[in-house]
Amino acid sequence: MRLAIKVFWALWHWWFRWPDKIRFVLVGGFNALVQYVLYVLLLWWWGDECYQTALIVSWIISTFSSFTTQKIFVFCTRGKWQEWVQEYIKCLGIWVVAYLINAFVLWLLVDFGRINPYGAQILAVACTTISSYILMKYFAFKH
Repeated sequence: MRLAIKVFWALWHWWFRWPDKIRFVLVGGFNALVQYVLYVLLLWWWGDECYQTALIVSWIISTFSSFTTQKIFVFCTRGKWQEWVQEYIKCLGIWVVAYLINAFVLWLLVDFGRINPYGAQILAVACTTISSYILMKYFAFKH
């Protein structure tokens, strides 16, 4: 058990030696994958024509894992539960902006670019990544 704890703390300290931009890309990649898998599953269930509905449902569900992983593994903020709630509300505001950008780009790519909703979502997520990082770092998880 002691070895497991030592390994955990060694990995923890190693992880936080990386710049937050790299941690954001790695954790954000994980979160994007979670959101994308949910999106694909919902598309399979509801059909490709429901791509916007699948997008919003997958975004809503994935906000919980995204908030937790960004808070703990990227920005490493601490605080009482009230501060967690304040940060979560700030994140929701950021996610609304990111969602709107994503939904607009997805709509353009699917309806006008005639790209299938699976590939279009991958491109749309790329458009939201940089703005999300900046807003998360300097607004939601500001030290």
